[in-house]
Amino acid sequence: MARLDNKKVAILATHGFEQSELEHPLNALREAGAEVHVISPESGEIKGWKGSDWGTPVKVDELLDDAQPDHYDGLVLPGGQINPDLLRANPTAVEFVKAFWAAGKPIGAICHGPWLLVEAGVLKGNKVTSYHSIKTDVINAGGDWEDSECVCENGLVTSRNPDDLPAFSAKMIEEIAEGRHDKRAA
Repeated sequence: MARLDNKKVAILATHGFEQSELEHPLNALREAGAEVHVISPESGEIKGWKGSDWGTPVKVDELLDDAQPDHYDGLVLPGGQINPDLLRANPTAVEFVKAFWAAGKPIGAICHGPWLLVEAGVLKGNKVTSYHSIKTDVINAGGDWEDSECVCENGLVTSRNPDDLPAFSAKMIEEIAEGRHDKRAA
């Protein structure tokens, strides 16, 4: 597996993230040597969702209003129904995602996380996957949706659900190690 020494990765999340979809990539990226920051519109801690109830709080490393996309080499967007729905209604969060896309930096989104990609307008012409219930949203945004464990095109890594986390995290590590993807369509 690739090493991510001297790489910084942002995980953009708020309350209601799917617990495993934040924690698994966070741990995998750190084990690969990356410095990982949880970025959120809220300070202190954000609470995840696990099963049918609230999960464990996660420490926020940096406020979204203070975060600079140019300080990071990649971005992870965990799912859960609540988290991406709140973030896609936040203009600062949407602009944060757009900045990574415009810079050609790898972006990973899992489960409902692609809702942020829909709002940011970055799916058109790209092969992607997501949780099955947002398939129509992804297609309507111009994404070429497929039902696969992990889909990667132009540095955009997407997966369907927590079962796909090992493949998702491994592909994110690979893409961040590769660096920028300059052949993206605007």
